[in-house]
Amino acid sequence: GIVSSGAAEKRVLARRLAFDLWGMPLSPKRMDTFVRDESPEAYPELVDELLASPRYGERWARHWLDVVHFGETHGYDKDQPRNHAWPYRDYVIRALNEDKPYAQFVREQIAGDRLLPHHRDGIEATGFLAAGPWDLIGHAEVPESKIDGKVARHLDRDDMVTAVMTTFCSFTVQCAQCHDHKADPVTMKDYYSLQSIFAALDRSDREYDVDPAVMQKRANLVAQISAKQSKLTKVRANIEVAKTPELKELEKLVTGSEGKRSDRYGYHSQVSAKQDTVKWVQVDLGSSLPLGKVEIFPADEYGFPNFGFPHRFRVEVSDDQEFGAKSILADQTGADFPRPGAGPIVIKGQGKRARFVRVVATKLWSRRHAGGPLSNDWIFALSEVKVTSKDKILIPKKVEALDSIQAMPRWGRANLIDGITGTGVTKIDPKVRGRYDRLLQQHAGSLLKKEKQIADEVKALERKVSALPKLKRVYVAKVHHGNGNFMGRGHVNGKPREIRILSRGDVTSPLDVVGPAPVPGIVEGVNSFDLPANHLEGDRRVALANWVVHPENKLTWRSIVNRVWQQHFGVGLVETANDFGQIGEEPTHPKLLDWLAVEFRDGGGSLKRLHRMILLSETYRQKSSGRPENASVDGSNRFLWRQNRRRLEAEVVRDTVLSVAGKMNLKMGGPSFQDFIIEKPQHSPHYQYHKADPDDPATHRRSVYRFLVRSQPQPFMDALDCADPSLLVDKRSETTTSLQALAMLNNRFILRMAEHVAVDLKGKDDPVGELIARSLGRPVRLEERGLLEDYANSHGMAALVRLVFNMSEFSYVD
Repeated sequence: GIVSSGAAEKRVLARRLAFDLWGMPLSPKRMDTFVRDESPEAYPELVDELLASPRYGERWARHWLDVVHFGETHGYDKDQPRNHAWPYRDYVIRALNEDKPYAQFVREQIAGDRLLPHHRDGIEATGFLAAGPWDLIGHAEVPESKIDGKVARHLDRDDMVTAVMTTFCSFTVQCAQCHDHKADPVTMKDYYSLQSIFAALDRSDREYDVDPAVMQKRANLVAQISAKQSKLTKVRANIEVAKTPELKELEKLVTGSEGKRSDRYGYHSQVSAKQDTVKWVQVDLGSSLPLGKVEIFPADEYGFPNFGFPHRFRVEVSDDQEFGAKSILADQTGADFPRPGAGPIVIKGQGKRARFVRVVATKLWSRRHAGGPLSNDWIFALSEVKVTSKDKILIPKKVEALDSIQAMPRWGRANLIDGITGTGVTKIDPKVRGRYDRLLQQHAGSLLKKEKQIADEVKALERKVSALPKLKRVYVAKVHHGNGNFMGRGHVNGKPREIRILSRGDVTSPLDVVGPAPVPGIVEGVNSFDLPANHLEGDRRVALANWVVHPENKLTWRSIVNRVWQQHFGVGLVETANDFGQIGEEPTHPKLLDWLAVEFRDGGGSLKRLHRMILLSETYRQKSSGRPENASVDGSNRFLWRQNRRRLEAEVVRDTVLSVAGKMNLKMGGPSFQDFIIEKPQHSPHYQYHKADPDDPATHRRSVYRFLVRSQPQPFMDALDCADPSLLVDKRSETTTSLQALAMLNNRFILRMAEHVAVDLKGKDDPVGELIARSLGRPVRLEERGLLEDYANSHGMAALVRLVFNMSEFSYVD
């Protein structure tokens, strides 16, 4: 007894289509052109036009970012910003616009760094695994050996497991952390086997090249440098072998180190092409201690004193590893510092307490002073940093640096705190020095020549690396190799942590060890991963990715077509888009769901093709108006006898306001705009939205490019039910509150945009008609024209614009 509601009129259909595919209205001119076009191809051509536009990728990326809980701050107590999360968002937009095959899209997000290590897509895509909240305190400030550290890392792996299984398979495996799943066939062993896949991963910024050719060139150069440094190590070992007992005794006198290395050895930065490049090196004292003095010892490279010592520098101390809050013990950045000679430079502690001591070089030293090139060869080097506390020499635990050259035994970060300096060396008798030099040339002359040749080749390669374009950064899940910008204290060198089943999910009650494996029974015949004993960390994720997109993994293919269907109809064929299990809803049209899934899978995983199939269907093109006889049988419209009327999301409302005002900036990609002023960023930042200027052109971009804060949402967007970036949001909430009406009337953004619209309409032949056409996609009706014009005459055009922005028709699509 249920019959279709019939086709919607063309204006309604075009407006619906534009908001579905673009998240923005058509221009009045384009709308009129479509309405006048009586060709049967007009609608399919409009579908293709909208799908081909870059606006499509921006619109559908927002849906995807909801599902994967993408945010640009860490969340938790210290909600610090992630300033390099945005490349993942841009990757999603780019992939959707390119219509990347869905299987490839999925595989790249789980294991792109392993599958495409020399392509930006492979690197940026793994931002998916790091998209969710991250406990800065639990990872960066608490050792993994402590209970809080173990809990933080357990939750981090759980977030990755949940994101993969919920996003791609609509399967709630996380329920099996504490007990076997109560409804679905997932045991605790199955769950912790999934955790084991991510056992070596942590989160941090990763450097990469956008251009694959540059990325490959850099990798080749680094490999050449590594190979030559290995040769250099062997040559230096042979030099030591060639030394006679007499030569070794003379060397003790010459170097003044009693058989230890000389002050030629220490920390050495990477080479920079510019002298004003800022570089730093810091030592970790292990705990916060009162500082007596800090001594900085210059290096010496084969008779060139002060080798690498910066012309300008400052010394900072802090209890914060990232130096958000810091004190300055010495500042020599205003003028060049005199060459210190053999050193050391002694700096008083000024009664400060600190855990970290950092030397920041702001004007570098040129190797041309040591026979290097005349320019584009700037470095920072030190022999030793010593710190005393109450006349006791402290032994630092660790050295970190912005960058460094690791060419042991001569250069290495660890050399900065090995306690060996060149101070106190007595003047050497020229005869002793002369005999030492003659014997060294006699027994190792050819090796010394070879050493210099290879060292020069290394320097030349380093200059080539420095000349490459600056590396970009993206916040991703990655293996921690002990250097770079890693903030946490994770495992080093890619060795996965041992994962055990936790009794009741308690990190203090570990049970049996488990290895990486998929959930059995999902893909017939694939209940384990065939991984060799010596497999790499990324191989686990590749195996998982292949399992997720396996042609027989029905959950994956059903999940994505259901998500697309939901965005076109307001509700999915399975209403619980994140849960296809027994606790979730059953599909209303199971045969249709399976048909769409098979068509999508076998059609190459083209999302644009899937959109086209749905959008050209009679079901999609129906009116949204009700039929009483149908409503009495199926009031919730689960049998799709009409289209569902839907409210526009917060981002679409904001973008439409900007579009109507003529202020929309369609610049694509790049760092997110910040519609707030950030205060106290060093600890728990305050994101002050009320201090931002709504007229700042930088904030007039599409809302998908807005910087997403987890703990302090933007009030205007929050009032309109914007998604919480800490949650895997499968469907936006739709509330109706007085705050929404007040926000659309009185928010500063609305007030300013309304004024811009009023100014733009001034002098138009039909300002009211133009306003309605821009805002609602239709001509002004005869019965409303007089009322609207009277209102504008009485209260001003800006007030009328705000009234139109508050119309139900503005915020809903039929």
